[in-house]
Amino acid sequence: MPSDEFIVTPWHVEGDIDYDKLIKQFGTEKITDPLLKKIEKATGEIHFMLRRGIFFSHRDLGRLLDEYEKGKKFFLYTGRGPSGHTHIGHLVPWVFAKWLQEKFDTNIYFQLTDDEKFFAKQDLTLEQTKNFAYENALDFIALGFKPDKTKIIINTKNIKTLYPIAAEVAKKTNFSNTKAVFGFTNETNIGMIFYTSLQSAPCFIEDRPVLIPLGVDQDPHFRITRDVAPRIGRPKPALIHNIMIPSLAGPGGKMSASDESGTIYTTDSPEAVKKKINKYAFSGGQPTVEEHRKIGGNPDVDVSYQYLRIFFEPDDKKLKVIHDDYKSGKLLTGELKAILIEKVNAFLKSHQEEREKAKSQLDKFLFED
Repeated sequence: MPSDEFIVTPWHVEGDIDYDKLIKQFGTEKITDPLLKKIEKATGEIHFMLRRGIFFSHRDLGRLLDEYEKGKKFFLYTGRGPSGHTHIGHLVPWVFAKWLQEKFDTNIYFQLTDDEKFFAKQDLTLEQTKNFAYENALDFIALGFKPDKTKIIINTKNIKTLYPIAAEVAKKTNFSNTKAVFGFTNETNIGMIFYTSLQSAPCFIEDRPVLIPLGVDQDPHFRITRDVAPRIGRPKPALIHNIMIPSLAGPGGKMSASDESGTIYTTDSPEAVKKKINKYAFSGGQPTVEEHRKIGGNPDVDVSYQYLRIFFEPDDKKLKVIHDDYKSGKLLTGELKAILIEKVNAFLKSHQEEREKAKSQLDKFLFED
C-alpha cells in the first residue's frame, strides 16, 4: 500500500490515516471551535478528548444541540463487537459516553453485537461471541455507569425487541446501497448483509433523537441508518466520531483484540503491561541517548505519548510538559514509557477492582425484552 493511502471500514483499518481526507471520504463534518463552544454552553465544560481532537468529526451534532436548547432531549447509544477481550482502545468512546450521560442526564443503551462478530469471523462460534459479550459488559459497567439510566443489549438475547425495529429498517434498505457502502460480494454471507438493520435498531428504541459516540470506522453502518430514518418516520441519528487508537506497534492501523503483543487488555497484570510497553511500544526517540539529547524525540509518532494524549493524562498542563521535554530531548524514551506504565497500571488497578464488582451487578444492567 502506498504511504499516502489508508483503509477504514467497520472490519478493517490499515495505513496511516489522514483524518481530514477521511472526513471528505465519509462526508462527515469536522468538529469546529463554534461547535465546541456550543457543547461547552450545554455542558459547562469541554472534555479533554474534545479539546485534543480525539473526537474530531460528527454528523448533525450541531442540530441535536440546537434542539436540546429548545427543550428536546436525546438519548445515547454506543456498543462493542465482542470478538475478544476488551482492550484500552475500546474504552475511549465509552468513557466519553459516560461524560455525555452525566452532563445531559440521559439514558444510554450499550449494544453487544455477538451475532455480527459470528458472521464476520470464520474462527468464532456463536457461543464464543456470546461469552465475550458478557465479559465485555463487565468492562463497560466498571466505568461507573448507573443501572437506572443504562441498559446493555445483547443481540441474540434481545432479538425480541430488536427484530421488529430491524425489520422496518431492512424493508427500506436496498442491497445495491449496502453493497456500495460495504463492498459486499456474491460470497458475502447474508447475515452480514442484513446486519446493519440490527445495528440500527437501538437508534429507534426510544421515541426521541439519539447521539452515538463511536469509532469512525463504524460510521458506514449509520450512514445507511441515517438514509433510512426519514423513510420510517424517525429522526436521523447524530454521531460523534473518535480517532482510531493505534496498536503498540505504532501508526498503520488500530489496536486489535486479536493482536496480543500490540494490545493492552483491561485484564492485563502490571507485569504484562510493563513488558508490552517496554518491548513493543513504538518510539519517536532517537537511536542513541546522545542523539536523543541533541535532536529530541517526535511525540507525534511516539505511541507512549499518544496513549497519554488520548486517554491516560487528562491534565493539559502535565501533558504539555511531557510533550515539550520529550521533543527537546530532556525526557528519554525509556522515561516516557515509565510514565505511561505507571498511568496505565494505576488505571487498571482501579478498573479491575470495579470489574470484579460488576459481576454481581450485571443483571441490573441487562435489557429485558
